[in-house]
Amino acid sequence: MPSSPLMSGFPSVESDQVTLANWRTAPYLKWAFQHVREIVPSADIANSPSGVWPLEFAQKDLSSFSFQHGGETHSLDRLIADTDTDGLAILHRGKVICEHYANGMTSNTPHILMSVSKSLTSIVAGILIDRGKLDPEQTVVSIIPELKNSVYSDATVRHVLDMRVGLDFDEDYLATSGPIVEYRKSTNWNPLAPGERPSDLRSFLSGLKDRAGPDGGSLHYVSTNTDLLGWILERSTATRFADLLSNLLWQPMGAQASAYITVDRLGAPRCAGGICTTLLDLARVGQLIVQGGRRNDNAIIPAAWIEDMFANGDPKAWSDGDLVSYFGNRPMHYRNQWYVLRDRAIAFGLGVYGQNVFVDRANEIVVAKVSSQAPPLDKRLIDLTI
Repeated sequence: MPSSPLMSGFPSVESDQVTLANWRTAPYLKWAFQHVREIVPSADIANSPSGVWPLEFAQKDLSSFSFQHGGETHSLDRLIADTDTDGLAILHRGKVICEHYANGMTSNTPHILMSVSKSLTSIVAGILIDRGKLDPEQTVVSIIPELKNSVYSDATVRHVLDMRVGLDFDEDYLATSGPIVEYRKSTNWNPLAPGERPSDLRSFLSGLKDRAGPDGGSLHYVSTNTDLLGWILERSTATRFADLLSNLLWQPMGAQASAYITVDRLGAPRCAGGICTTLLDLARVGQLIVQGGRRNDNAIIPAAWIEDMFANGDPKAWSDGDLVSYFGNRPMHYRNQWYVLRDRAIAFGLGVYGQNVFVDRANEIVVAKVSSQAPPLDKRLIDLTI
């Protein structure tokens, strides 16, 4: 039985229909985030059914677990409810000690990761850099000459990886007009207006020209950078991104299910936010990082890439950047499309509406969390989750 009336009729009444126009707004996102490929075109990220990484389960009774935050006591159940969690998995020393689902989600349901997709995309970049297929100090235009008249004309791959391109772009998730809405239309995430000509992601990226500062300056978080990174990876290898992610990570890692990624009308992948996976496959990525990038004797994520992520971010670029207000005074940096809590050596990916993966190498803990929060970004909920 459906967990809500959304999309439950044949057809459902108009007020319960999830469409391209409403799929990222409450309450429609409750259904949409587990059915994205029914709304937006997608490309499959195949797993290897014969090579699944079997996780060991050692479920713990966490009913007595609590923590203090904001002067209040929070149980795990309260955290799950307050943050609209659809799925939560906790691994300790490689064992699943907590697996929880809500809102109709199951262990086999792919859920959109939003900007945690960026963190997975960067892993593909790290593998290709390790194999000599890509140089982080290369200029973008040496790979994609079509961008020579864009804001990316002097940027390097490293600038793109670390969100330090000086473009002028306001990542306002609540905007109803302007460049970010045109961006979403180009990716197939928003409907076109009546009579409007269809766009595409690569054309949109090529048309970005406005500059707000120098490349290599403070952190300026813009999702277009990661979609450009996907284009860079495809152009460098002459291979679709969905196949790169499948061949380099998803199959070697032993994902339990195929994932998928949304694509535009010409097949360009939404690497910035369009990857959809099962909860435990997201947790497997975190566990792979805990294990230094290795599964058994197979090196999958380069250990040097993981070390670079933890050690080489620029704390000044972070403190001068445009995300610091969401994370309080925590000592942090951003490197290779991952956030790092410097005082605790914890790396994490974060996506709007409450998507997360946390990696604590020292304590061998991985937390994967997917949600359907109504606000895209909410400082209180981010703070509570961390």
